Amino acid sequence: MFGESIIIVITILILSVVIHEVAHGYAALWLGDTTALRAGRLTLNPIKHLDMLGSIILPTIMALLPGSLIFGWAKPVPYNPYNLKNRRWGELLVAIAGPISNILLAIIFGLFVQFFGGTVAAIEIAFLIIQINVALAIFNLVPIPPLDGSKIVFALFPEKAAQLRATLERFGFFALLLFVFFFSSILGPIISFTTRFLTGTL
Repeated sequence: MFGESIIIVITILILSVVIHEVAHGYAALWLGDTTALRAGRLTLNPIKHLDMLGSIILPTIMALLPGSLIFGWAKPVPYNPYNLKNRRWGELLVAIAGPISNILLAIIFGLFVQFFGGTVAAIEIAFLIIQINVALAIFNLVPIPPLDGSKIVFALFPEKAAQLRATLERFGFFALLLFVFFFSSILGPIISFTTRFLTGTL
């Protein structure tokens, strides 16, 4: 049963991060950039999006750690910011599209839990979908490169801060790993409260 639950969690996580990345691609397409479309990345086929570390290895390790929050990511959907109708605010809109897709998924399944119910197994899976998507949305809004939160913050930077942005992005991945393994627990109460709110269990 334990192994099966990990497989269910990883499957939900993979599908959720795929939807997250496809949302970025469609936002970029809506704003005038066809890079993701031409790269064949506007698809829900997980194989096109999987990142071995972020989609498989890290989530599995975190699922095995007691009390650990489960995070992950897929290969970023490519886009060219120079093709966007408004580069500065376009980058912000592309960045925020991913977390919004996860929030919408959590809301949809929250409504299912509250108003439709179902078998115990169906409700448990719905709870997992809600919790994982809430976690993905909140985690990705952390302002550490390469997470979406950093791109949202960078969009608010003045043009002359480009060098500062480049420096932060250069060391962002190491800062992200430190955050995941040592500080991500601070997100737990926020994720728990949001999940309980969406499922009507506050």
